Amino acid sequence: MSDPLDTSTLEDRARQLVDKARAAGADAADAVVVRSVSQSADARLGKIEEMQRAESDDLSLRVFVGKQVASVSGNDFAAMDQIVDRALAMARVAPEDPYAGLLDAADLVDEKADLDLLDSGQPNGEALAERALETEAIMLEQAGVTNSGGASAGWGVGGMVLATSSGFSGTYLGSRFSLWATAIAGEGTGMERDYDFSSAVYEADLDAPETIGKRAAERAVARLGARKIESTKGAVVFAPRCARYLLGHLAGAINGASIARGTSFLKDRLGERVFAEGVFIHDDPERRRGLRSRPFDGEGARCGAMTLVADGVLKTWLLDGASARELGLKTNGRAMRSGSTSRPGTTNLSLAPGTESPEALVAGVERGLYVTDLIGHGVNLVTGDYSRGAAGFWIEDGELREPVAEVTIAGNLTDIFARMVPANDFKYRFGTDAPTVLVEDLTIAGR
Repeated sequence: MSDPLDTSTLEDRARQLVDKARAAGADAADAVVVRSVSQSADARLGKIEEMQRAESDDLSLRVFVGKQVASVSGNDFAAMDQIVDRALAMARVAPEDPYAGLLDAADLVDEKADLDLLDSGQPNGEALAERALETEAIMLEQAGVTNSGGASAGWGVGGMVLATSSGFSGTYLGSRFSLWATAIAGEGTGMERDYDFSSAVYEADLDAPETIGKRAAERAVARLGARKIESTKGAVVFAPRCARYLLGHLAGAINGASIARGTSFLKDRLGERVFAEGVFIHDDPERRRGLRSRPFDGEGARCGAMTLVADGVLKTWLLDGASARELGLKTNGRAMRSGSTSRPGTTNLSLAPGTESPEALVAGVERGLYVTDLIGHGVNLVTGDYSRGAAGFWIEDGELREPVAEVTIAGNLTDIFARMVPANDFKYRFGTDAPTVLVEDLTIAGR
């Protein structure tokens, strides 16, 4: 790969592959080339432990013979004829899928938005190493930090080329810069660790090494002396980096594929109030310099901004072509393409801020938990049951008190969503973003 920003050859190859498939007997076909270039430098205790660079162009062909469909993936562009032959042979013996097919021409994007997703700068390994070392050095200088879990600086380019037999052809690339650090505070069995992380499309938007290093250190030191607590019921305040996972659970529950299978606890709630009044949740794939922005989805559809929840009411499912057909609906441009497979998903997902400050939310809690870290994946999207390990700070009489650890918070997402109160401290940081969130009356299990 000579220039990771040049995709002209990939566009030609994707179109050639589709044309070959049609000439060989496919009723319809699409081809995807996923480009991935990444480079990183990992530092620990003042030394570079590892430097990596990876490059790949992964090719996938999907063919349709009537309602029979098959996909083949690879990375050998010289083997196009074999890929086509194998895909057609597989499709002709595959069972029929009544919902398979390409999008209608009317659903395809006709004008691709310029989302400013590509920073042309390409830092070399030495620049990344210097940034990682600087971040760690600042972190280790902070009072209370006794060791390092490492620091890493990274850069990459990723995107896709899509060509379809219905006439669509499109390409997008996005850059990504990242920086993280993990601090360790304390000694022996009293050690605690925490981290900070920043990711941005443009290098200029990345948090500075000083910010990352100091924030990781402060978080680790603040956790020293963490204790266990007695089991109780009370309010839970989720810090933004934890609150965003609640949005991820919503995205899974309104995934069109899950709705079509009937495997979501929200399957009968479309058009109903699921959250409290005043709660708005948006998905915006056309946000400029957004971490998950894109000018078209994995099937070539326009994927404009969409309100998922308006004033607490669930307004829509996340749909790709297949799930939309199965539900008797139209795609809303949420196809996420991973090689040959397509599934609905979100892009820049966000919970709109509320009116109160995080401090005001905490001040209103008599007894509860401020969560800064979540552990495990104990969420059942069929029933809505929620149970996750957590760490953070005990709240007593409206004030943050001592750090606590080895806690489990539990409830049901139906109740959690209905009681969510967002604070006003929203920032775009991760691609799925939320402000601080208060949820009343959860089980807080300790000793």
